[in-house]
Amino acid sequence: MKSTLSLAQYVKKRNGVPLGASGSMTNMLSRAFGARSFQVFWRHWNPIWGYYLSRNIMRPLASFLPVSLAILVTFLVSGALHDIAVSIIKWKIVLFFTPWFGLMGLVVIVSKAVGISYGQFSWIARAIINASLVFVSLGITYFLESLYA
Repeated sequence: MKSTLSLAQYVKKRNGVPLGASGSMTNMLSRAFGARSFQVFWRHWNPIWGYYLSRNIMRPLASFLPVSLAILVTFLVSGALHDIAVSIIKWKIVLFFTPWFGLMGLVVIVSKAVGISYGQFSWIARAIINASLVFVSLGITYFLESLYA
């Protein structure tokens, strides 16, 4: 199940403009926040990072795990890589992004399983919903972290 798309082709498919083109960031943000579902939000968010996660984590895992579990593990790996980067910068162990990304992965899986779609709403309403899902999961993670701190 090897991808035939190059990074440049993948980014153009996700952003609608070539890699590094003027307006690439604007298109990414507009497509991500205006997505019709939380799953589609993540399809458009950070296409460069998504390309490598899909190619090197998600697809290999999905070859022997159920797709939903492969999605969750991919979100956890992404969170762990963010935690490692922050830990190096802060020079202390940080374990925040892994549970946060895991929670967002669960939201993707559950919303996909129950068929949640808000594509019928205006772009601004979809943006508010998608941003709310990110920020609510962030708030839950902060709350849970404070319980164990």
